[in-house]
Amino acid sequence: MCSEKIDENLVSGSNHVSAEKKGKKLTLFEDLLHDSDAVNSNSDVFNGDSCPSDCESGVSGGENEIGNGGGEEIYGIITKNFVSSLGRSGFDAKIEGIHRIDFSSFVSRAKLQSFCIYSKAVGMKCDGDPNVKYAWFGGSKSEINAILSHGFCLPATNGSHGYGVHLSPVNQPVESLPLAIADEDGLMHMLLCRVIMGEMEAVLGGSEQFNPSSEEFDSGVDDLASPRKYIVWSSRMNTHILPEYVLTFKASPTHRAVLIAEEQRHLQTPRVPKSDWMPFPSLIATLTKFLPSDAIESISKFHSDYRKQKVTRHEMIQRVRLIAGDELLMAIIKSYRSKTKSSLNGVSRALGK
Repeated sequence: MCSEKIDENLVSGSNHVSAEKKGKKLTLFEDLLHDSDAVNSNSDVFNGDSCPSDCESGVSGGENEIGNGGGEEIYGIITKNFVSSLGRSGFDAKIEGIHRIDFSSFVSRAKLQSFCIYSKAVGMKCDGDPNVKYAWFGGSKSEINAILSHGFCLPATNGSHGYGVHLSPVNQPVESLPLAIADEDGLMHMLLCRVIMGEMEAVLGGSEQFNPSSEEFDSGVDDLASPRKYIVWSSRMNTHILPEYVLTFKASPTHRAVLIAEEQRHLQTPRVPKSDWMPFPSLIATLTKFLPSDAIESISKFHSDYRKQKVTRHEMIQRVRLIAGDELLMAIIKSYRSKTKSSLNGVSRALGK
């Protein structure tokens, strides 16, 4: 085990829940903790309860499915789901410890109450369903300890989908794995959190968004149909995210993970289009004659992000189409190809071919 553990003053400290805690629930804000109107009964959270009790919680088999259970049963479910999910992504994982966050102190209870209040408020806004989900957050040992002590801090840089706290769905821990930096003993750490998602909006890769685009939305995802990233904006990170468990584990890539990485690199290898096309630098230079400077700056940034492999080619093209419009793009590309062919024919004739 590591010489400097996750701060045991901030977690329950063992892989089980004591008999004393099993019979004890938080009594503060009972109307919020047990108000059946606060959360839709079909919510992803604990049989319709978006606010955890002092001891009862669990994660079942499917995506964001929740079920009640005792301490050892819950730890077993979390372990099974985490290991199997990483296994499907090509990683061998071994759980070294699961620690329940301690909600017994005055400050931690205040955080819990705040989460419950915001959950109810978002639920009232969203027809009774705050859309609370389980999600993973990966970080270094020091970062996890800092979050448990002080809460989430402002992101130092833009993530792949805007400025905010990026988490991954409960069935996609592999998305948070790169951020779970191993400590000096090779141990990695993740937080299992409850997250108030509310009304979600799609956030494009490379976006510089840092708040909801309108009052209609509460959070972001990379893909509405099949999200692999949850984005909680910085202004809401310490009210809409409630860490509940700390997982300490080891993970190593299997041969399958290597094959997956090879396949992804192959898919990202630049391909010569079969339809009419033109080099992006030439396209951007031509677009400057038709579009305002802010639009050109946005297109140039997406092209730069693509070259740095921050966004995919498909994401870049979709953004350029959105900004410039298909009609203008097709006219420019056809004109370029026509001039190119004419130039090549002229060279051929000069060479007598």
